[in-house]
Amino acid sequence: MEEENETASSGKDMGTGMAIGIAIGVGIGSATDNLGLWIALGVALGAAIGAGLSSQK
Repeated sequence: MEEENETASSGKDMGTGMAIGIAIGVGIGSATDNLGLWIALGVALGAAIGAGLSSQK
């Protein structure tokens, strides 16, 4: 039962990280007029943020 809660928590952390990364990517992309590049980089950054958040728990 604890494994299920841990998996759900890490899924939430990954989703939160992805949302943060995409938001950063859209912000920088719209400022630099290169949205395609920065959304992709934002997804990668979000995956890293999500992994970092889930490893802290």
